[in-house]
Amino acid sequence: MNDRFIQSICIDWELLKEDSYLREIPALWNMGRLEFEKNLTFFVGENGTGKSTLTEAIAVACGFNGEGGTADYRFSTFDDVSELGRALRVVRGFRRPERGYFFRAESFFNVASKAEDYRDGTLKEVYYARYGGRSLHEQSHGESFLSYFQSFTEAGLYIMDEPEAALSPQRQLSLFIQIAKMAEQGSQFVIATHSPILLAIPGADIYSFDGEGLFPCSYEETESYRLTELFINERKRIIKELLEDEE
Repeated sequence: MNDRFIQSICIDWELLKEDSYLREIPALWNMGRLEFEKNLTFFVGENGTGKSTLTEAIAVACGFNGEGGTADYRFSTFDDVSELGRALRVVRGFRRPERGYFFRAESFFNVASKAEDYRDGTLKEVYYARYGGRSLHEQSHGESFLSYFQSFTEAGLYIMDEPEAALSPQRQLSLFIQIAKMAEQGSQFVIATHSPILLAIPGADIYSFDGEGLFPCSYEETESYRLTELFINERKRIIKELLEDEE
């Protein structure tokens, strides 16, 4: 047995309705048991292939709030969390994470608001120090994303859905460094992403979601890498073809 916080996951389909839309997602239906053998696991694939659905379900099954935050966050502003979380069977390791969070790009504003609510009388100066000296709402969207990420340094379990959403390429490189260092020091990350920058972090397992199933792949095999490389190398030709197709 390895020392990951999450050892493996599988779906107990008997706990889901026969007409559940989850049964129509090939990557989930054909997943079987997914083993986590590295401290860093990426989920990649087109929109609608199930990677965010599985990421969210892992977070919920591990005790995180469905809209994001740490395990202590308990709030709900909209009910769009799938039923997969209750049907997911998680095998945990012998270690317990010191800290952790579930980051969900689309609901980060709500997490930032709850961070204010959960201040519990702590002096603003002391509380805001962990976020670069300012409230998350006083920073730009990208700044607040990164400030929140960088406030966590302990070895823990970190589950992230498209963390690059509001980050410039430079800020993605800052996150790249933090994730790489924390994973090296024992933190476990499960990340759904489209970012060719984050996907390049060394020592990661990458799983591709497609129309047939869920498969391990190399960095160079990901669509994010291949399309980015193609566009950079063949930019003029591709732009010309794209615009001609619109005529």
